[in-house]
Amino acid sequence: MSPLFVLLFGKKGKLFLNFKENAWKFNSQEMTNYYKELASVHIKRETDLNLSCEKYILKQIIGDRVLDIACGRGYLAKKIKQKEGCEVVGIDFVIPDELKKSEHITFKEGIIEDINYPNNFFDTVISTHTLEHVLDLEKCISELRRVAAKRLIVVIPKQRPYRYTFDLHLQFFPYKFNVLEAFKNENGTCLLLDNDWLYIEDL
Repeated sequence: MSPLFVLLFGKKGKLFLNFKENAWKFNSQEMTNYYKELASVHIKRETDLNLSCEKYILKQIIGDRVLDIACGRGYLAKKIKQKEGCEVVGIDFVIPDELKKSEHITFKEGIIEDINYPNNFFDTVISTHTLEHVLDLEKCISELRRVAAKRLIVVIPKQRPYRYTFDLHLQFFPYKFNVLEAFKNENGTCLLLDNDWLYIEDL
């Protein structure tokens, strides 16, 4: 496995190989720096969201104010704005320059562990392909709930844990009960859509 990572990523291949062994020692800033260090060699896609999840989410938006946390390149935030016309905020630890100039969506730099908005500020809070990357899962879920007034929607991959991966995942959810156990809400709903878990709860 080691030669493959070195072949694909050069000197930065070791950062992928050592990630899971070292990540537990990181704080949120160190984790952010790690991702920034690998940004130039990491897989770049417009979105990690599959079409089934995208369609489902766009039907489940409620209220006039929506947060897309860890919004990436703004794919979903733009779709929400286009369909719903509501106020949309996108947050990620790195916001591309072209998104900072957006006139219709507010894009801000920030982290999921510490969302810089008041309690219950957003009607709908959305997190897609984010929680699998975090160190403190419980803290992040609590923070998502804190800023959500009405609905929380989360998408995470159905994936088994592996020692070496290209995706830098730390949390794994191979079964539905793993998702429900993480959220600890008997009223939450968990669906499997094209090999991704979509979890939704009303607050």
